[in-house]
Amino acid sequence: MADLAHVTDADFASLVEGSAKPFLLDFWAPWCGPCRMMEPVLKEVAAETEAISVGKLNVDENPGTATRFDILSIPTLLVFKDGQAVKKIVGVRSKKQLLEEIAPWTA
Repeated sequence: MADLAHVTDADFASLVEGSAKPFLLDFWAPWCGPCRMMEPVLKEVAAETEAISVGKLNVDENPGTATRFDILSIPTLLVFKDGQAVKKIVGVRSKKQLLEEIAPWTA
């Protein structure tokens, strides 16, 4: 399984907004059970899909970015294209469901 990029408030601009390809960012926290359920799904997606970068941002440690994108519940995943958030996915998804939702950016 692929490693996920660990994004922080400090490197968000360079890692996500500056990414040459679409970026799927998971807003999560270690105490969140559903968030922990998403991690293996995200690792599989990262390993199988070269067309999109995948990373995680801990909302407790990085409240600035979470606030900027109005993250009110976790897990929330945002798809970024050319530095802009283009898709918001709230809640747990199976790998199949997640791949279907991000398909427009991985084709």
